[in-house]
Amino acid sequence: MENTTPVPAVPAAPAVKSGLSFLKNNLREYGMLISLVAIMAFFQVMTDGTLMQPLNLTNLVLQNSYIVIMALGMLLVIVAGHIDLSVGSVVGFVGALAAVLMVNYEWHYLPTALVCLLVGGIIGAAQGYFVAFFRIPSFIVTLAGMLVFKGLALALLQGQSVGPFPETFQMLSSGFIPDLFSSESLRLTSLLLGIGVALALVVGGVRARSNQLQHGIASEPLAFFLGKMAIFSAILITFSYLLASYKGLPNVLIVMALLIAVFDFVTSRTTIGRRIYALGGNEKAAKLSGIKTERLAFYTFINMGVLAALAGLVFAARLNTATPKAGLGFELDVIAACFIGGASASGGVGKVMGAVIGAFIMGVMNNGMSIMGIGIDYQQIIKGLVLLAAVFVDVYNKNKG
Repeated sequence: MENTTPVPAVPAAPAVKSGLSFLKNNLREYGMLISLVAIMAFFQVMTDGTLMQPLNLTNLVLQNSYIVIMALGMLLVIVAGHIDLSVGSVVGFVGALAAVLMVNYEWHYLPTALVCLLVGGIIGAAQGYFVAFFRIPSFIVTLAGMLVFKGLALALLQGQSVGPFPETFQMLSSGFIPDLFSSESLRLTSLLLGIGVALALVVGGVRARSNQLQHGIASEPLAFFLGKMAIFSAILITFSYLLASYKGLPNVLIVMALLIAVFDFVTSRTTIGRRIYALGGNEKAAKLSGIKTERLAFYTFINMGVLAALAGLVFAARLNTATPKAGLGFELDVIAACFIGGASASGGVGKVMGAVIGAFIMGVMNNGMSIMGIGIDYQQIIKGLVLLAAVFVDVYNKNKG
């Protein structure tokens, strides 16, 4: 007898949402990017076009490079459920150490840089050990570290500024990638590199979307995806063109871009990245699932120490001298960048690109308000209110959900 049992229908791929509803449901991810574009447009108008001048854009990158570098490390610390208040003092201490080794003892910049990065890692390991294995709150440990390394920087420099640095070391922060075409008006190498990165992002985006659709995972609406790719590519190419019309891409921008790519890959595509999010989301559950939570927290602090040391080298090279006050208040800008970029104060939430966008929101605000002639007093008030608003939105959305 013929089997007439109906064959169950194969479930269709999830219906693709309309662009507006998708944007509404992913406001946390795209909201900060929209905010950055809006803030840049506002200051572009208010400064009569000065903000987007090639010279000013170059300064914007150089001024915010060390904040972005530290924000990558701070993001992992915050996602893991901790905080690091010592990063500003570590920047000052490492800059002082580099100055003493290179200027006073005439060390070559390469062994100096390696020693400084190693010292940064040791500092992070020391603080992370107390936090992870002795369960001392990170706020207390790193507050103590802030005082200790501020004092050590003063002791190293004996209360005086030390400099200047060798020109080869200064190139870390003030140098630009060489132009292979030797053109006068436009640095073609920088422009072509920007176009290449834009193409790579488009190809990567298309492949990621194709994989999602193959596995039946709900993806962005096609129109939204194409629009996003077109806008991102246009911004990257325009940005590269503007920088290429001045001196080209700064060396530190290349360092920054490589770090962003590495950390984005680690946090989104690797086991250790997923475990850090699990640690911050629910430490007890993470431990019960076999994750060595203490070791993981320890690693995030080592990483933070190395990146703070790198930022210290970049800042010292830009300043061309080491001063006792170097790094003062940097920890506030770095932590603010992470929270403005969508990291959660309770841990477990945050993205690399969010932290980068948060750092540039702070940077554009500082730069734009300075061009407009707004005093440092009002700048601090506005930045504080923006930080409070960002954290309020995060807490409000969490309570609402």
